[in-house]
This record gives sequence, C-alpha cells and structure tokens, in this order.
Amino acid sequence: MLQRNFMTWASTIRSLCVDSRHNEALSFFHHCLKDSAAFKPDHEVLAAILKSCSALLASNLGKCLHSYVVKQGHVSCHVTSKALLNMYAKCGMLDDCHKLFDQFGRCDPVIWNIVLSGYSRSGKNDADVMKVFRAMHSSGEVMPSSVTIATVLPVCARSGNLNGGKSVHGYVIKSGFEMDTFAGNALVSMYAKCGLVACDAYAVFDSIIHKDVVSWNAMIAGLAENGLLKEAFSLFSLMMKGSVKPNYATVANILPVCASFDENIAHRCGRQIHSYVLQWPELSADVSVCNALLSFYLKVGRTKEAESLFWAMDARDLVSWNTIIAGYALNGEWLKSLHVFGNLVSLEMLLLDSVTMVSILPACAQLDNLQAGKQVHAYILRHPFLFEDTSAGNALVSFYAKCGYIEEAYHTFSMISRKDLISWNSILDAFGEKRHHSRFLSLLHVMLKLDIRPDSVTILTIIHFCASLLRVKKVKEIHGYSIRSGSLLCATAPTVGNAILDAYSKCGNIEYANKMFQNLSEKRNLVTCNSLISGYVGLGSHYDANMIFSGMSETDLTTWNLMVRVYAENDCPEQALELFLKLQTQGMKPDVVTIMSLIPVCTQMASVHLLRQCHGYIIRSSFEDLHLKGTLLDAYAKCGIIGYAYKIFQSSVDKDLVMFTAMIGGYAMHGMSEKALETFSHMLNMGIKPDHVIFTSILSACSHAGRIAEGLKIFDSIEKIHGMKPTIEQFACVVDLLARGGHVSEAYSFVTKIPIEANANIWGTLLGACKTYHEVELGRIVADKLFKIEANDIGNYIVLSNLYAADDRWDGVMEVRKMMRNKDLKKPAGCSWIEVERTNNIFVVGDCSHPQRNLIYSTLCTLDQQVKEPMEF
Repeated sequence: MLQRNFMTWASTIRSLCVDSRHNEALSFFHHCLKDSAAFKPDHEVLAAILKSCSALLASNLGKCLHSYVVKQGHVSCHVTSKALLNMYAKCGMLDDCHKLFDQFGRCDPVIWNIVLSGYSRSGKNDADVMKVFRAMHSSGEVMPSSVTIATVLPVCARSGNLNGGKSVHGYVIKSGFEMDTFAGNALVSMYAKCGLVACDAYAVFDSIIHKDVVSWNAMIAGLAENGLLKEAFSLFSLMMKGSVKPNYATVANILPVCASFDENIAHRCGRQIHSYVLQWPELSADVSVCNALLSFYLKVGRTKEAESLFWAMDARDLVSWNTIIAGYALNGEWLKSLHVFGNLVSLEMLLLDSVTMVSILPACAQLDNLQAGKQVHAYILRHPFLFEDTSAGNALVSFYAKCGYIEEAYHTFSMISRKDLISWNSILDAFGEKRHHSRFLSLLHVMLKLDIRPDSVTILTIIHFCASLLRVKKVKEIHGYSIRSGSLLCATAPTVGNAILDAYSKCGNIEYANKMFQNLSEKRNLVTCNSLISGYVGLGSHYDANMIFSGMSETDLTTWNLMVRVYAENDCPEQALELFLKLQTQGMKPDVVTIMSLIPVCTQMASVHLLRQCHGYIIRSSFEDLHLKGTLLDAYAKCGIIGYAYKIFQSSVDKDLVMFTAMIGGYAMHGMSEKALETFSHMLNMGIKPDHVIFTSILSACSHAGRIAEGLKIFDSIEKIHGMKPTIEQFACVVDLLARGGHVSEAYSFVTKIPIEANANIWGTLLGACKTYHEVELGRIVADKLFKIEANDIGNYIVLSNLYAADDRWDGVMEVRKMMRNKDLKKPAGCSWIEVERTNNIFVVGDCSHPQRNLIYSTLCTLDQQVKEPMEF
C-alpha cells in the first residue's frame, strides 16, 4: 500500500483470517508492525491474528502476541483473552491454558468449553475433561451448553466411560437438551461407540425432532461399527427417502457396509451410490467421496472400475494413491501396485507417508523384488519422519523376512527406535519360519525381560515354533501361559485354542489334543475339528478320524482332503475313493491336495483307469504343481506304464529333485538301470543336489541290474563327494548289491563293519542271498542274528527252511518247523488282483467266490492241457 491507512490494514488482516488465509494474515500483520511503529492493532485484530496462530499451531508466535497483549493493556479484554485461551488450548499448551483460565474472573460457557476442548483434543487428559466438566456444573456460575455436551461425550466414548456418559445424558434430560440436535447427535455417537447401539443409541436418535445429516451419519456409522450391517443399510435407504440429503461422510460410512455384502449385491449397491454421487457436483468433486468409492471397488475386487475412477479423478491426494496401491496388492495385482507406486514417486508433488510404505512393501515381498524393496528402504532413510515411524520399520522387517533375508530383517528391527509389539512379533515370526531356534528363544527372553506383554499373535507365533520343533513340553508351557494370561478365554473365536490343539496333534500327543478338543466344546469351529482330524491322520487312525468327521455339522475341502488321505495311507482304497466321489456330490471342487491324496489310491488298486482320470483332471484344472507331477509320474511307473511316466518327466520344464527321484525310482522298479544312471548323471550335471531318497533309488537300480562297480562308486560318493552320512537304507542297498552279485561273504563282511547296527531288512536280504547261493553255514549265522531282531516274521523261517532243504539238511528243516509251531506262525494266504474293464478282480488262495469262477477254471484247465501236450516239430 502506498499510503499508511491503519484502518484498511486492520480490515485486511481480519478479512484474511475470516477467509482462512492464515499464513497471509500472519505475514501481512508482521509487515504492518515492521513498516510502522505507529500501527497499534486493536482487540479485534489481535483476536483474529490469535485465531490464525491457533489454526497454524504457531504456539511460539502466540506466546509473543500474549506478551504484546499484556504490554498494550488488552489483557482485560474478554475477546482477546478468549482468543489467547483458545490458542493455548488448540496448540496443546494445557498448563498455560489452565493458568490463563484461572485469571478469568467470571467465566461464561464459551470459556469453559474452550478449556474442555483443549483437554479433550489432547487424548491423554480424559480424566481432566470430566473433572473440569464437574467443576463447571457445580460452580453455579454457568450452565453447560449443548457444545459442552458435544465436547464431553466423545471423551466418555473414547475412554469407555459408559457411566460418565449416562450421567451426562441425565444432565441433558434435566436441562431440556434432550431434543437438541447437537447434543442428541453426540449422545447417539457415544452410545454407539460404547456398544449400546440397537436400543440406547436408536432411542436417542428417534427422539431428535430435527434430525440433520450428522444425526443420520452418527446412527448409520454406529450400526456399521457394531456389525449391524443390514440395519445400517436399511437406515441409509430410509434416509434417502427423506428430506435430508447425504453428504460426503454418509457416502464414506455406507460404502464399506455395501462392500461387506455378497459380491454381486455389493457391486450393485455400490454402483447405485456411485450413480447418486455423480448427480451432485459437490459430492463427485469431493476427494474423500472419490476415495471412498475407490476403496469400495477395490474391496469387492473390481479393479478395472477402480482404475477408471482413479485416473478420471480431477484431484488426487495421498489417500487416493495409497488406496489404489493397497487395493491392487489386496487383489493380488502386485505388479500394478508397484507400477502405480512408481508413478506416485515420479510426480514428486506429494510427500509419501508411512501408509504408502506399509502398502507397497508387501507387494515387493510378493514379487520377491529385493531391489524395489531396498529403494523403498532408501526413501525411508532419506526422510527422518519415516525413519522414526514404527509402522514403516515393521513393514521393512516383514519385507526382508518374507524375501528370506533374515539378517537384514534383524538389522532393520534393531534400528527401530520405538519398538512396539508388532515389531517383536514380526522378527519372532521371521526367526520361527526360518527355524533359527536359538535366536528365536534369545529374542523372546529379551522381550519378556523388557516387560513387553505378549498378545495372541505372539502366542500363536510361539505355538507354531514349538510345533515345528515337535517339542510337546514347550507346547505345554505355552498352553499354561495362555491359560494364565486369559488368551484362551478372552477371544470369542478359539484361534489360540485351535493352534494349541494343532501343535499337540503335530507332536503326536493325541491325548492332550483330544482334551483340548473337549475343552473347546462351546467354542469349536471348523478349524478345531480339522486340527484333531489332522492329528489322527498323522497317527494313521482312520476310525477315530471318521468319528470326528461324522459328527461335524460343517465341513470344507480341507476336511475331505484329510479324510481321503487317512484312508489312502491306511490301505483303505475303496473308502478313500468313495469319499472322493462324495465330496464332488457336495459341490466341492478337488484341489491339488485332493489329487495328491488320491493318486496313491490308484497304485494301491492298480487302477490305470482311475489314474488316467486323475491325470485328465490335472490337465483340465491347469495344476502346475511339481510335487503333483512327481507323484503322478511315480504312480504311472508303479502301475507298469513307464512310457507315460517318461512323457510327464520330459514335458516338465522345471524339473526338480522330486521329479528326478520319481523318474529314477520308476526306472529302478522296471529294471532299467542304464536309464536310471543316465537320468542321475543328467541331474548332477544340472547342478541339482541329491538327497538320501534319490541315492537309495539309484543304488536299488544298480542292485537289481547287478551293476556292482557303479553301485559301489555311487555309495562312496555319498560321503566323499556330497558330504552326507549314508543311511541304514543305503547300507541295505549295498548289501543287496553285493549279495545279488554272488559276493555273499563280502556282503556279510560289509555288514559287520558298518558304523550303525544292522536292522532286520539287512539281515533278511543277506539270508535270501545265502539261500540263492547255498551258503548254508553263513545262512545259519545270519538267521540267528535275524531271529533276535525279528522273531515273528514267518518269511524268514521259510527262507531258512528252504536253505536247509536245498542242501538236504532235513534235521535243520525239522528244527525250523518246530520253531514255527512253537511260535504259532502261519503263512498268510497269497493274494493277487487285476483290473479288467475298469473292475478290480481279487484272487486269494483257496477262495472260490469269484462270480466268473467257472469260466476262469475252465480256461485254466484248457491252458494246463495245452501246456502238457507234446510239441510238434
């Protein structure tokens, strides 16, 4: 301004404050004071400037103005003093606020309300709010207003002080504020947040004569927050029929309610609300409304609609970007999430917050993109407010752990300055998953020494850790802690109880698992029953598993998979197949686990037809699991179709150890030792490290083909080249290798030198070789060793008897038969079966029950005659 016009200056300052242009107001005020010492702002200008200080939380400038007010003698002015009081209250300077409050002579309701709002806003002085309210009520100077009620009631709700809230409600009724919209809205919100929404909150809502949009929003939000979603939507529908028009908060409240419905219903309701929003420019232009719509579409899995809405928005704030990033991640579109994050960073217009970090880091982990995660980490390190943010640190710990970088995860954890329980849970879970047992226990002890109380997540992590160790003693300890801490009782869902039951089952302690199952009788759910069935599956007890299964009112695919598996693993193929067919009639679709459980049934029944059906289902369902392919390959080999097994092996691009093991085992089974050795050599050339299972398979192939040199070379390589200690099965393979090749004495010498005690399998193999090569004396020595280990296997006695008989040692034969009679050993009846035209035909020695026995015996008689007829030349 060219001329000094103090009145114009004062008017300009007040106008800037009224228009909420607070930075400009403070800047111009400073310019005026600096430009002219004669400028003396009046109480109205000072009050306006103090309002700007409050809005900007400029507490230091506010204090300077307080000194100026005192010097200029405006301290006695009520308008200026109220503005000062309000500034201290909003800036959280409660001590100064209280000191100034004490200097007031007679206080009106506005002054009391300013002090109350200051204490309320801090969130840490809830008791002081009630104390000031009681002082105001008992002072007799002023009566609390509806603004007072609206200030105090949220504090009651926040602190769970229902009795305090009811006392305030009593005052409202006595003071005649019962029908006041402002007070009524606060009461509705208070009762809803305290869980009394259906009766108390609704009764207050119903009593409000002039309901405004806040009234409806409070009631709708209260119903939604308390899980009464249908009621919330019904109330919203009623609101739409009335005269009160929904605002941005209404839309933000109702869209999450819509998202909770069935997918098709949710989408239809959400689109109708979206259509309504588009009819009102003030709603469609509101960023918070667009963000709510964006979040809704992502929650119901409509990413394309969310994408269109996002890019069509006129203005996007950080919430918009965070929502789309997190939404893509929620729907498994990790690459899109990372791409949008890259766009956000490249804009350089918005400063990313901890929500952005927490949203993007899981996407980096899912993509196993270490480079992207490290770049996010670098961004956090460059911004101190993010580096100090605990949630960002926790997200980094989880990211490194999921990518398998445990040391980086631990280093990040150690850098978190204010560790919370989530920090400890994240690092404990990381060490538990990677089986770093000593470090897990060490960290847990440190956490407990720091008096950090574990929550249900910590307890679940510890339970899974104990189960992985198969340490039932440790499971009992955490079980005891869960009881003492109340973790088993406080939750409505038996999550901790189910985890303990599952841990007992995995540790093989079915007695404790059963007791846990009984203790959870009132809280049992589907997981409870599945956990106990899983325990019985581990023990091979299909009868007990079926008892639980039969009593279940609700089942899922996991239940059926467990039952198919328990029957398949316990030689009950018919029951397993029956359950498999039944689960499909229940409308369930078999998954990889189901087929994995059923394929062994095909081999048990020698049913090539069923195996091919399983193979066809795998192809139609596009299952690409390598373990499943390995199992299928193995089944074809066991059913005698090695050509199909080879086709599966060749068609697999990513061959792993399981695939090679299955193929080598198939070749070994079919006596194709050369192919087995070629495949084994190919595997080694690919750099795949062998394990004990594949060594056993290849040694077996060498044994059956009489490849002694190759077999012994491979056996030597187990320890010398691959640094592994041979197992008892591999020692047995070498014994069989030497024995089958006629080197019986060498085989016996080898057995006497092995570093572990020979089992019945080794001595039995050696005894069979003694019979084959008529090593009678050695056979007697071996038999003595064998009978000490396995005294009741009739097969061993028959082999020894046949060995004596072949050498005309009839006294030995009689002695063996006497031993068999004394032990009451009987040879089991021979049994064979064959699948003909999709039907399994079983034949047992002495059994004549086959429906086509006449045709079978007639054909056998014909064949017998043809065999006996002399050959003509």
